[in-house]
Amino acid sequence: MRRTLAFLVALATGCSALGAPGGEPPAAGPITLVIGRDTTAYLRPLLERWNSAHPAEPVTLLELPEAADEQRAQMVANLQARSDRYDVLGLDVVWTAEFADAGWIVPLDRGAFPLAKFLPPVVDTAVYQDKLWAVPYTSNAGLLYYRTDLLGAEKPPRTWAELRDQAIRLGRDKGLGGYAGQFLPYEGLTVNFAEAVQSAGGSILSPDARQVTMDPPVATTALDFLASGVREGWIPQEALSYKEEESRLAFQEGRLLFARNWLPAYGPATHSAVAGKFAVTRLPGLHGPGSSSLGGVNLAVSAFSRRQQSAIDFIRYFTGLENQRLVLTEGSFPPVWTQLYDDPALIERFPYLPVLKEAILTARPRPVTANYNQVSLAVSSAVSGALSGTTPVEETVADLKRQLGEVIRSGG
Repeated sequence: MRRTLAFLVALATGCSALGAPGGEPPAAGPITLVIGRDTTAYLRPLLERWNSAHPAEPVTLLELPEAADEQRAQMVANLQARSDRYDVLGLDVVWTAEFADAGWIVPLDRGAFPLAKFLPPVVDTAVYQDKLWAVPYTSNAGLLYYRTDLLGAEKPPRTWAELRDQAIRLGRDKGLGGYAGQFLPYEGLTVNFAEAVQSAGGSILSPDARQVTMDPPVATTALDFLASGVREGWIPQEALSYKEEESRLAFQEGRLLFARNWLPAYGPATHSAVAGKFAVTRLPGLHGPGSSSLGGVNLAVSAFSRRQQSAIDFIRYFTGLENQRLVLTEGSFPPVWTQLYDDPALIERFPYLPVLKEAILTARPRPVTANYNQVSLAVSSAVSGALSGTTPVEETVADLKRQLGEVIRSGG
């Protein structure tokens, strides 16, 4: 319904079906790429290569805050104002449905991009209602970072019980915090909770987000794993204020034995106090290896861009194989081309690639819904109360299931 209304508004204001203002065909010219903050300083050299080859279509980089919630807020404000300032949007993979449903991005031609060469789960994040609305640029999966020097002959944990045991025993012996993820109440906490539920064998919503599928006993087990960690002290209290950057710093400064984080935390750690002393593995689960939430960034074209042709050409360039290799080697981000994960030379340089590929292929996408922001807010707020000890775990799960049902029934 919201998509239909957005289309009618577009007709009334003179926008073409392609989204170009004033009924103009997709045009070429200078464009702006808006994306989350580049913490590894790899983007500008890639953009300079495009600018050198396309002097009439230079791209300007506009960096948004690091946190996904803040990125979304700024993009939404721009798009609701129907501004043409943004051309290419770097979208969190979970925003596809919302932005498409609102009429803020334009559908793309599947045949214009080598989607068959990308990791299949990654392509699925760019599709909504059988249309391609963006092109995968980076993927991601949560990984468990661990100190190889402190584990010694012990293997990294595959189950929650093993993680708890090693975090308590080795953390106490070494005077370190045991484990941390992203536990501040924001999208990162939603991801950590979703991963815990999945890793206990459950889910929160159905894939189409029309039903609450959260089984209370399973969700209680998952949430208690995290809440008991805080109570028992092997998850430090300060971890309740961690986002990705804070947890990355805590691990690479040698203050944690284990940390859940995305791949971009790997590169900086190789130049830190723990260089040569850490590795990554899949997240542990209740009875064995767990399941990550599927992360990453997709590139979409703003419906209000006046340079849509240049925007599409740029996306084709930026998601090409050569740049995808640089995304990995220079930016430490997971590429979307399958063949890069199987390249022997790259595996020798980046030994985590087989683990990362497995983590991505076994990851689950977050629910495909235009109301995902309301879902995430409900989850992160409720889970934060349980971790801080404000609300009992079982009560939290019951209240959250009720809240999610209300979000779904109200349509956000």
